[in-house]
This record gives sequence, C-alpha cells and structure tokens, in this order.
Amino acid sequence: MSRMITLFTGQWVDLPFREVCCLASEWGYDGLEVAAAGDHLDVWRAAEDDAYVKSFKDTLEEFGLSLYAISNHSTGQCVCDDPIDFRHRGLLSARTWGDGDPEGVRQRAADEMKVTAVAAARVGASVVTGFTGSRIWPYVAMYPPVDASVIDDGYQDFADRWNPIIDAFEAEGVKFALEVHPSEIAYDYWTTSRVLDAIGHREGFGINWDPSHMIWQGLDPAVFLADFADRIYHVHCKDTRTHFDGRNGRLSSHLPWGDPRRGWGFVSAGLGDADFEAYFRTLNAIGYAGPISVEWEDAGMDRMTGAPLALAYARAHTYDLPAAAFDSVFKNR
Repeated sequence: MSRMITLFTGQWVDLPFREVCCLASEWGYDGLEVAAAGDHLDVWRAAEDDAYVKSFKDTLEEFGLSLYAISNHSTGQCVCDDPIDFRHRGLLSARTWGDGDPEGVRQRAADEMKVTAVAAARVGASVVTGFTGSRIWPYVAMYPPVDASVIDDGYQDFADRWNPIIDAFEAEGVKFALEVHPSEIAYDYWTTSRVLDAIGHREGFGINWDPSHMIWQGLDPAVFLADFADRIYHVHCKDTRTHFDGRNGRLSSHLPWGDPRRGWGFVSAGLGDADFEAYFRTLNAIGYAGPISVEWEDAGMDRMTGAPLALAYARAHTYDLPAAAFDSVFKNR
C-alpha cells in the first residue's frame, strides 16, 4: 500500500475544522496532522471531555480521514524561550498566557504540553509534532562573545524543562517530534545531536523532519535522515527555493516572506530545491512507516491551488518497495 499523505492544518486554522476536513477529503488527502489551534483541536477539552473527543473522531470519519499526529508548535515554543515577549502573546491562549509573567508563561506552557500528550492519546494520535523553544537561540551569532558555559546551561535548561514533559508523553504511549528549525534548541545537524544527548536519547523524544529548514542552511536533508534514522518520528513535505545572487544571504535581511530580495523562500512541494524523490527513497531505506504530511507554505501561490498541487507531487514521488529485487527474475532463465 502506498504511503499515507496527510495535510497539516496549521496553515488553515482560520477556517473551521469541518471545512478543512471537507477540502482535504475532496482533494484526496488520506488524513490530517491536526493543529491545536483555532477550532481544530482544543487539547484541554480533548483531555477531559469524552463527548468532544467523539465529535472530533466522528468528523474525521465522516470525511474518510485518518489521524496519525497532532501539533502544538506554538505552546511548545514558549517552554524554553527567553525572552518571553510580545511575539509569544499571539501564540498562546489566554489561559496559558495568564498575566504574562515570563516564568509563569513557561510553566503554564509546559503544563499544556503535558495535557497535549493526554489529548493525543485520547484522539488516537501516536505523535505530537512541535517546537521546544530555546534559551540560547538569541546567541546564535556568538557575538558579543558567549562563554561555553552559557551554551551548556541552555541545553541543561532544555533538559530540565522537557524531561518532565517527556515523562508525560511516555506515560501515554505518545511520542514528541521536535521540528528541527531555526529558533529552536535543535536547528541543524550538530545541535540535534547535542539535544538528544542532553536528554539521554529518550524514546519519547524524536524528530519531525522538514527539509525546507535544512536546504537554506546548506544541510543535506537525506544525510540527516540516514544519520538520525531511529529518531524520525514524523515527516513534513515542504519545499524551499534559494536564489543567492551576491546581494542577499541566508539570514534574509529582515525582509518579509515573498519579497524578491530575499535569498530564499518556501514554495509548494516540487517547485523548489528539495530532492523529494531522493528523500522518499531514503525514508523507505530507513524503514520509516509514518505519513508524509504536507505543510503548505508559499507566499507566491494561493493555498487552494497549492494544497492539491503538493498532494499530487507527493503522491507521484512516493513509491511502494518492490516485493522482490528487479534482478530476481534472472534466476528463471
């Protein structure tokens, strides 16, 4: 059977959940990666309210959609971030933001992530995708000079805050998949390695692999898959197109998405620099059995055009493994 292709609803939370289900079903998606935002999923209600869970599941079933993962990127971001400021207010519910005291926000965000593990188990998701935030991301340029002990403390802060969250995930039989991404505690190859070391390579914590964030950094997404094979818990299908012309660079000059002066931008899958055919073959080789989740972002294309286009591309480039090697027929001569 061909690999399941799902749609991540994070870029669709302005639409009612039922409408997104209808669209995804009409386009031919196999399921959804549901964001804990808008009316798509309330993790607090899902953790406690049987009727709410039944209604959620019934809606998916009505439209013939499966569920493998849910997302709580925004809340996870606030667990470790320092500073907590105006940017985070828009990410959080009033309940989690509270009075805005930074440490209080971090603690309430951690509590919500624990609740998210319970909610995931109750709605039938085996993976939660998301962010962790980072105390040390502001020091990425390492100037003014940053002592190594500050960086060490940042990884320890991550471990101290996330180990209790991972406890909650493991208790529910759910895995957390960090999207390796600039602004996170793990944003490239070596920071990912150090993050896994920081928590003792616990089974409850792995990776949501998204090549779009690796391409513009100059990383090889296929190498990343191969080297972290046992930690690939979820996959995003999102593309990036680079056009470094000698004037622009990787840091994007504080220019908004879609500005032609940027050195790179996200585009619909298949229209950028990502070699998805090679990536999907690597996923087969490492034994990844989960879905391909289309995270649709493209500042130059309407999403109603882009989402079905990305699905068609992903479907055309995911292959079933052969039942036998192609040269096995030679034995019948």
